[in-house]
Amino acid sequence: MDIRELARLSGVSVATVSRALNGRPDVSASTRERIVAMAHELGYRPNQQARSLVRRRSGLLGLLWDTGYALDGARHPFLADVLIGLKTAVAGTGYHLMLVSRPPDSEGDQGYVRAARQHGLEGIVLMGVDEQSPAIRALLASGCPCLGIDLPVTGPAASYVTSDNRSGAASAVAHLHGLGHRRIATITGPLGLLPATERLAGYRYQCARSGLPDRPEYVTSGDFFLASGYAGMRRLLALPDPPTAVFVAGDEMAVGALHAAADAGRRVPADVSVIGYDDVDAATLVRPALTTVAQDRMGLAAAAVDGLVRLADAGADAGAGASGGAGPGVDGAGPPAPRLLPTRLVVRESCGPAPAD
Repeated sequence: MDIRELARLSGVSVATVSRALNGRPDVSASTRERIVAMAHELGYRPNQQARSLVRRRSGLLGLLWDTGYALDGARHPFLADVLIGLKTAVAGTGYHLMLVSRPPDSEGDQGYVRAARQHGLEGIVLMGVDEQSPAIRALLASGCPCLGIDLPVTGPAASYVTSDNRSGAASAVAHLHGLGHRRIATITGPLGLLPATERLAGYRYQCARSGLPDRPEYVTSGDFFLASGYAGMRRLLALPDPPTAVFVAGDEMAVGALHAAADAGRRVPADVSVIGYDDVDAATLVRPALTTVAQDRMGLAAAAVDGLVRLADAGADAGAGASGGAGPGVDGAGPPAPRLLPTRLVVRESCGPAPAD
């Protein structure tokens, strides 16, 4: 069943069928209802390639995902959940999502720009890439709508979404301080990444607000993965004046920290309290169950897709987009402001009152 046969059976022109199925106002309501009902009854489906040519839109969004800082990033539970959220969110938009691979080195700085234009991508979600790399900077400058997740990207049609990591970290420190802890340490994520730097800033802010002294030895670095959490906790517990509580900037690292405490003969939470960040599934499975700061992973993905679709639609209305030059953002007012999603503290069993000195 093609559009010509549907037009013949409906007794109208091909153009009228096209206008009716696309919701154009220059078709009467009765004619539209009759054509839509017949199309449904006969199982007619529009030819997507043909529609794309007519509309000059591909209906394709890209996902550019390169965790970069660790090859195991593909298996990190937080990122895996965000990917599922992206798939779910895109399904309700009428767009399709395509994974964008790294271009050959021979294409230089324009590799991603060429890929976007070659595939007619109407926008690209960016995750885990180095936003300062020449190829990414060229993509952002091209006017292709881009929406970063936890990436502070800027450009004529670019914005980003992230959790309110600073306030989330501050709430963790405030919780520990409220339990009587005065020696509170942190294990950070990779400080080249926005979430890690913001969580460290939130930790420092709340420590200062609580009147705790600045103790550089209480800040140790990790990489968001299990082994670095284990190593970081061992370093902290080996200090001459070890902390009684540790805010760990990621649940994977926090699980490693729990194991390090046990191997060092320290009880959690009797001897040392531990708070994580992310609220991954493992947080409820470890013993003691992990107190953590929960992020809305599905909400991050949904906000990214919503923002990107708005940018793509605005660019298409202006005659720009991935295949053209820089176009205006939402409502012609430039790209939308970065969006912060709230976090919440989930109290479980890994935190307790500060031990007596």
